Amino acid sequence: MKEGKYIIINIINKKDCCGCYACNNICPKSCISMIEDDEGFYYPNVDMDKCINCRLCEKVCPFNNDLPKKQFSSIAYACKNINENIRLESSSGGIFSVLCKYAILNKGVVFGAAFNEDFKVVHTYTETLEDCNKFYGSKYVQSSIMDSYKKAKEFLDDKRIVIFSGTQCQIKGLNMFLNKEYLNLITIDIICHGVPSPLVFKKYIEHLIKINNSQVKLIKFRDKKYGWHKFSYVTEFKNGKIYSKTLDKDIFMQGFLKDLYLRPSCYKCKAKNYTSNSDFSLADYWGIENIHRDFDDDKGVSLVLLNSKKSLQIFNNVLSNMKVIKSNLEYATKYNPAIIKSVKYNKNRKKYFRVIDKMNIETSIIKYTKVNFVSKLKVGF
Repeated sequence: MKEGKYIIINIINKKDCCGCYACNNICPKSCISMIEDDEGFYYPNVDMDKCINCRLCEKVCPFNNDLPKKQFSSIAYACKNINENIRLESSSGGIFSVLCKYAILNKGVVFGAAFNEDFKVVHTYTETLEDCNKFYGSKYVQSSIMDSYKKAKEFLDDKRIVIFSGTQCQIKGLNMFLNKEYLNLITIDIICHGVPSPLVFKKYIEHLIKINNSQVKLIKFRDKKYGWHKFSYVTEFKNGKIYSKTLDKDIFMQGFLKDLYLRPSCYKCKAKNYTSNSDFSLADYWGIENIHRDFDDDKGVSLVLLNSKKSLQIFNNVLSNMKVIKSNLEYATKYNPAIIKSVKYNKNRKKYFRVIDKMNIETSIIKYTKVNFVSKLKVGF
């Protein structure tokens, strides 16, 4: 598909690109740029006048290639941070902060997803414990990696400890980009069932700004005012107004949970089932109330998967910062299927994106997430 001297690199079907930026980071001539499509997702474009046909971009693509499988049987734990304030501010059990502390106290660097000044979700890094809090909490929008892979490599080559957190495909992309094992690298994949369109979220925020007549001050996707199991989406505005609705009432969260506007690659993700080669996997421990009832206080419990010898050693070093129960991996996977498999494609997705610029954002999401009468009969509503 040509556009002047630019060509979308080897992408015939958009489901074959997860937007991890590995190709952009590896290009020795900086001729690959990431271009936003009409759904708000970024895809690589190459300037053929600068390209030297080294094909490194193809070699690092996590959707075209696989990593050698780690010879380690993953171990599952239910975990809670002993610091209740941090756990309250976190999406689940607050364990990411424990790992951040480990890295920072050892003069390391932490990479993660954060909001920038325009409330776009981007990958960045910090060298201070105080600044790690910008990474806490889920961001239900695809983050832009930008040059984070290259920066992480610079720190690694300088013998600094580096924690790099991201979605499963982003961690696989990092490992493909590095193409070697670093003893000082700690990778954490955040289990997700898919990343929503940044364009949809942008339109949603613009809608909230309009009806509240104020710019945004703070966004929380997982506020625990009404508990962890029934979390809320919250936006605070500069004029003092606060928008807050639980996950079953907020329209953006409903569209996300029904997989209406995920990236095309998310429906056939090639980084699931431990193929990212992460050291740690973090998720909400959904279903914990059925297996470790006394451990669930509705304030958040993390499912922590140890996927390497390195993660086991680090985990043992930070145990004093957590309340921990060893759990059953098979059970945990049953209630957190995104660990191993992709979500099903929402048949209304194409219809939704056709009207995204023609309809009010709330109206459009309601229209294409509404369960029709036939569906209700099938599921027993």
